[in-house]
Amino acid sequence: MAPAVAAGALALVHLAAARLTNLDRLPRSVWLSAAGGISVAYVFVHLLPALGEEQATLEEAAEGAIPFVQHHAYLVALAGLAAFYGVERVGDRGGRAAFAFAVGSFAAKNAVIGYLLVHRLNASTLDLVLFTVAMGLHFVVNDVALRRRFEDDYRRVGRFVLASAPPLGVALGYAYELSEPAVALLLAFLAGGVILNVLKEELPGERESRFSAFALGSVAYSLLLLAL
Repeated sequence: MAPAVAAGALALVHLAAARLTNLDRLPRSVWLSAAGGISVAYVFVHLLPALGEEQATLEEAAEGAIPFVQHHAYLVALAGLAAFYGVERVGDRGGRAAFAFAVGSFAAKNAVIGYLLVHRLNASTLDLVLFTVAMGLHFVVNDVALRRRFEDDYRRVGRFVLASAPPLGVALGYAYELSEPAVALLLAFLAGGVILNVLKEELPGERESRFSAFALGSVAYSLLLLAL
């Protein structure tokens, strides 16, 4: 039941984010930069160390079939970063095809997040809450970027597609259970995508991002994760 509730909360984030028009302003909203910092902190302090702990499992499961990846789960995170950089470049072209590709890619990522709500590695209720909060704030950052780029198409169609994806992922999670190594690789790919999507919103100078808010969000959430 808890994963379904979390997926519903994440879906509501997409539906509610369209009303947060004050986040589109420049210089960048303090809250948006803080949200990005929290998302990145979760990846570096919680997700990536969890992948390191699972490295032995990946090595045993691979049994030589994928000798390079079995020793380098972090390469999958790099692949996730590169993949979503590609999505970003396609989205820069504008138009309906770029919109469909971008929203479809992010919907697939959202479905993975929904699946991981059911099959998180070493998950507890507290871990589920921390994961949901971090991903929800990440959704807000993504929504602002997509709304800025695609405007009416995103408001009319895109946000509803993205909102439907986490519950779909939860349903798939209950219907199909992947192996623990496969879940670890999904986590790695997701980690890379989150890092890219947050940093590409924070780094460009024209965003006039708030470094202090980003740093405060990342430090505060890191300390929370380390304390629990």
